[in-house]
Amino acid sequence: MSSSYAATAGPVAGAADSTKALRTLYYVRFGFAIVWAVLMMAIAKKINPGATALLVIYPLFDVAAAVVDFRSSGTTRPKAPLYVNMVLSLLTAIGLAVAAGSGIPSVLRVWGAWAITAGIVQLVVAILRYRLGGQWAMILSGGISVLAGGSFIVMAGGAKASLTSVAGYAILGGIFFLISAIRLQRLAAKVN
Repeated sequence: MSSSYAATAGPVAGAADSTKALRTLYYVRFGFAIVWAVLMMAIAKKINPGATALLVIYPLFDVAAAVVDFRSSGTTRPKAPLYVNMVLSLLTAIGLAVAAGSGIPSVLRVWGAWAITAGIVQLVVAILRYRLGGQWAMILSGGISVLAGGSFIVMAGGAKASLTSVAGYAILGGIFFLISAIRLQRLAAKVN
């Protein structure tokens, strides 16, 4: 996962390596989202140390994924949105750790704000990567994230505020990562 072109292979090989790394990252993100959501549904009936840890881990994993994405992007893709995503996710992890002490509504408000802002960033990144292929699912996911973020904020003010909704959100996001990974794999198979 080099961030520069191979000296002998040129830009085409660099782009192919970059796309392979992106595809692998999408598969990993799918797996993580599913495992995380199952764990969250199993233990997050209320805020407890396990739920708090899971809540903080999710955006920290997002930071790590953005770092891997950044390093594998090479010069073929814009990196500024990845910086924004890293900062947003890091701030969200801190915000969730603090909000967990105030209860589920506070957690949902922080998660909702993150979903909205991260969804906008995801839309931008996916549109900028559209020529790589496999990005329509990421565009759709970014748009849904913005809408879901608004619903988390609204849910926080209601009587049925629940952490299981963030688990469902993670599952849907994971499915979109899986779809994008499969699309990138099929496009790579056509090229080879």
